[in-house]
Amino acid sequence: MQTVMTNQELNRALLARQMLLERVRMPAIEAIEKLVGLQAQAPNPPYFGLWTRIKDFCHEELTGLIESRQAVRIALMRSTIHLVSAKDCLEMRHAFQSVLERGLKGNYSKRLTGLDLEEIAEAGRALVESAPFTLSELGKRLHERWDTHDPEALSMVIRNRVPLVQVPPRGLWGRGGQATYTTAEAWLGETRLQIAKPKDIVLRYLGAFGPATVKDIQVWSGLTKLREVVEELRSQLETFMNEAGDELFDLPEAPRPSADTPCPPRFLGEFDNILLSHADRSRIMSESDRKRVFTVNGIIRSVILVDGFVRGIWRIDKTKEKATLTIEPFISLTAKEMDSLREEGYKLLQFAAPKDIKTEVVFMPEGNT
Repeated sequence: MQTVMTNQELNRALLARQMLLERVRMPAIEAIEKLVGLQAQAPNPPYFGLWTRIKDFCHEELTGLIESRQAVRIALMRSTIHLVSAKDCLEMRHAFQSVLERGLKGNYSKRLTGLDLEEIAEAGRALVESAPFTLSELGKRLHERWDTHDPEALSMVIRNRVPLVQVPPRGLWGRGGQATYTTAEAWLGETRLQIAKPKDIVLRYLGAFGPATVKDIQVWSGLTKLREVVEELRSQLETFMNEAGDELFDLPEAPRPSADTPCPPRFLGEFDNILLSHADRSRIMSESDRKRVFTVNGIIRSVILVDGFVRGIWRIDKTKEKATLTIEPFISLTAKEMDSLREEGYKLLQFAAPKDIKTEVVFMPEGNT
């Protein structure tokens, strides 16, 4: 009979693998690979994601990785932009091609009727390898040749069919810049992308997010038909049940701390993958809180973790003289919890705000979000 893991136990297992029970001393590039990338639609969230997980992390380390092309921003899981190592970019991009193709077909097929998509992809590849383009610029250039079709749809063919990476200054802390693209091959000096096998992707996922159901893996990746992949791996995996009676799979050697393992308060940036990588998110937040974190316009808000679970949101507002961290809890916090959050919050402000301005941590009344 399989062991049942409670939500509290699943929470602690997830936090241990996400380096959130305690900060680790690890090079940022290793942490990025351990996490199988960080979701990165916006430039700054990966910096917050690494700061809250790595001891003594500084902006310059990640900026240096991006500038030296050791880390890149590319569409992968769920067809969304992730910050990954160059190695993972080269090995994983092709594995998610079906996800990107499905997104292209679902959103743009009617606007691309009658076109040879491979011909468009090759034309777009030649353009971005001659010089980086924004998707808007790319669409306009392609429209000069395919002038009866929508420029946005044309640019999406390249975005979803060609392995495009965003080039700096996009993604650098404190630097502005539109998202401009070239190919992964051109940027990284590789002529041929490697191909990760589905079983390797499943194992990487379990190492970062397990124990998990097959549906969890599919939600994180956007891939389908993973049941047969997991079944092929079954003999190599541990199995459990969750409280709902669903079968969970995990790596035998992966950490599964006890449910009462202490967890300090944590600040997670927008779009943190810990909130997006399971079909059943109850191991990290309730459904009612999910609706407060996931906005109708697609933003996933920055959150606080208290005792390992999402208990509110946060934001930093800056003026020339002052940076204010506002914490908006979803529940009534104890004095001890507020003191711990305030202490961690001032550390966050030291990381995020200019050194020569005043800082303040403010709590909003609970339940006002």
